[in-house]
Amino acid sequence: MNHPPAAHSDRSSEDLDGRFARVVKLTDAAGLPEVSLGTSYGTPALLVKGKSFARMKDAETLVVMCALEEKEMLLELDPALFFETDHYKGWPAMLVRLGAIDDASLTQRLIAAWREKAPRKLSAGFSV
Repeated sequence: MNHPPAAHSDRSSEDLDGRFARVVKLTDAAGLPEVSLGTSYGTPALLVKGKSFARMKDAETLVVMCALEEKEMLLELDPALFFETDHYKGWPAMLVRLGAIDDASLTQRLIAAWREKAPRKLSAGFSV
């Protein structure tokens, strides 16, 4: 069945918002301090002290900040969950397949991404 473009984009927006709600819920449950909601590149994002540490790329994909060494390891260890496009090569950010990752693993990625962008003093004061 064909939908008019507006209906399709509304559906995409709902999917994106629904997936982002999961990310927000896990971030809240982790107790990460100083997190706020915002946008980055026109999509919903999580910020710490005004710096984006995770954002939706699309309804299926989350972009998380990640140290380059850790990124290389994760991309190799679990390509079913983590990937990159040419745009992200050499950049301290990695793509996460939201439909494939479980809540515990996603929470760990969100905590790691938050630590990448949080001020050192704030990060040092946070323990899981």
